[in-house]
Amino acid sequence: MKYSIFSLAKAALSGHQGWKRAWRDPAPKKDYDVVIIGGGGHGLATAYYLAHKFDIRNVAVLEKAWIGSGNAGRNTTIIRSNYLLPGNVGFYELSMKLWERMEKDLNYNTMVSQRGIINLCHSDAQRDALARRGNTMRINGIDAELLDAQGVRRMLPFLNFDSARFPITGGLLQRRAGTARHDAVVWGYARAADMLGVDVIQNCEVTGFVQNNGRLTGVETTRGTIGAGKVAMAVAGNSSRVAAMAGLRLPIESHVLQAFVSEAIKPLIPGVISFGAGHFYISQSDKGGLVFGGNLDGYNSYAQRGNMPVMEDVCEGGMALMPMIGRVRLLRQWGGIMDMSMDGSPIIDRTPVDGLYLNAGWCYGGFKATPASGLTFAHLLARDEPHPEAARFRLDRFRRGAMIDEKGQGAQPNLH
Repeated sequence: MKYSIFSLAKAALSGHQGWKRAWRDPAPKKDYDVVIIGGGGHGLATAYYLAHKFDIRNVAVLEKAWIGSGNAGRNTTIIRSNYLLPGNVGFYELSMKLWERMEKDLNYNTMVSQRGIINLCHSDAQRDALARRGNTMRINGIDAELLDAQGVRRMLPFLNFDSARFPITGGLLQRRAGTARHDAVVWGYARAADMLGVDVIQNCEVTGFVQNNGRLTGVETTRGTIGAGKVAMAVAGNSSRVAAMAGLRLPIESHVLQAFVSEAIKPLIPGVISFGAGHFYISQSDKGGLVFGGNLDGYNSYAQRGNMPVMEDVCEGGMALMPMIGRVRLLRQWGGIMDMSMDGSPIIDRTPVDGLYLNAGWCYGGFKATPASGLTFAHLLARDEPHPEAARFRLDRFRRGAMIDEKGQGAQPNLH
């Protein structure tokens, strides 16, 4: 069914009793051309682009729980392309362009809201770094505006401009950035892929791989053995665990990242704000809740929950930036598992295991990368060569010393 104002009006006449399921609930077939492990945004986007752009439709997406139950449903929904280094710049701008046309492409309301993002600076050195990033963005055709303190004050008069410790000296604004509804993104890709013949199979956990003569030919699951011409991993924080089943060790660590939502308040924050003197970022949802997050928890974990010290640290960052939120009550928090690569940038590549392909290492950038990740991973699976905008995301770059260290932190995943 194609969604439109006419289908909505027709459904209204019948009391909305005639809506069909958005996607099927199929049983696994014996064999597929491509099996994608992971039913989050990246896995579903990959399946959609395989079917839509490359006409490969004998595809299955396997999700151990329900689609979007992992990191796709556990993030702060920010989309942006304000990056600095070659590799990241073009890739995330490709993603932004795909976000801008997503609702038309998928025929689904993913609630993309381009409200803008401001990265604040609190010193001359930070201002110079933002100016350099902004110049790089503009050279590459990406919108960027460097604001002075008065420019920030006009847009965000409620910030703490009088702080002697963290004076706000300016900021870098990308107006095309913003937010999107994470659940709607997953549902939109699932529905669009299903309409093209892709099997979206939930409650189907991969427990092992089938290999013959050194080539991977299928997967063992809780719903039986499924044969595959190619197997694609898009399992975010569980990348190391799933790869280990194939005898592969990845240059990745898994860390918990917490996010928070406050009680609903009247409209306050016009876009997304990123604090430059501490790791804190905040926006406001359409329901009125303040959505914010900060640093990783300081230990490796596969648990989708965090600890109290990090909650305190994140809230301290918020109070330093905008003390007025101190009386707003916290409604809920959750944790996602970040697959942190050694340089803070992702991996989209074939693996040394023949027949196994990898999409991992997204660190903080997973949600905003969803459409470009799916498109470039589908390109790799279909043509066995990297997409031009993902050519630098090779797995062997760590051995070759060709890192893409956006933050300049070195080979220490927890700092990225």
